[in-house]
Amino acid sequence: MPGALARKVALVTGASRGIGRAIAHKLASAGCDVAVNYYNSADEAEALCAEIRGMGRRACALQASVGIPESVADMFSELATHFDHLDIVVSNAASGVLKPALEMTLKHWRWCLETNALALDLLAQRAVPIMPPGGRIIALSSLGASRAMPHYGFIGASKAALESLVRTLAQELGPRQIRVNTVSAGVVDTDALRYFPNREELLANFAHRTPAGPVLTPQDVAGAVYLLCLPEAAMITGHTLVVDGGFAISG
Repeated sequence: MPGALARKVALVTGASRGIGRAIAHKLASAGCDVAVNYYNSADEAEALCAEIRGMGRRACALQASVGIPESVADMFSELATHFDHLDIVVSNAASGVLKPALEMTLKHWRWCLETNALALDLLAQRAVPIMPPGGRIIALSSLGASRAMPHYGFIGASKAALESLVRTLAQELGPRQIRVNTVSAGVVDTDALRYFPNREELLANFAHRTPAGPVLTPQDVAGAVYLLCLPEAAMITGHTLVVDGGFAISG
């Protein structure tokens, strides 16, 4: 039985692990062919592509650093050898430096902004010319875009910039019938969270204050991305959909 997104083509950045992997898997299960972007996890990306092909979908692994214009250009050149259009772009790849703001440098600032915010615009510039009406561009943000978190200052600032850019792109691309939204996730225990010096505190606080349940999974976030890709979401644009089990409303 064909999925709700049958015959759609999706590009998911940072898709080799964690939330990105869950998103790519969810979109494939809904009928999408998927371009799997990765930075340095080639084996994981190829394994994911094998899983997607096992569902009867097409898949390819594309290496690129999404905050570097030349790398994104090369990725889209390679993508064109596999697919002639894109229906969905998910800007999930992210990076950053976990330090107090007073210890940060210009290099740290540029790294966070370029990887987490500029990347969305670089992807849109390349994707929009090959995206038909009804296309979706979805960015992944975090609660740090609007809340102060220890050692998260530059990453949070980059996520706030990302959400602002989503609103601008939604306005600019509306006449093309392309919808642009953000999914902002709560605390998800992925590999990335292990770099946080206060990981255990974050998980415990989230579990204590989340009315919908103590654990937020990558699959929960992937489900929200999927919802925004459905035809029924055609009039949702420029929106930040918070997926946190109610954490942000709990004081």
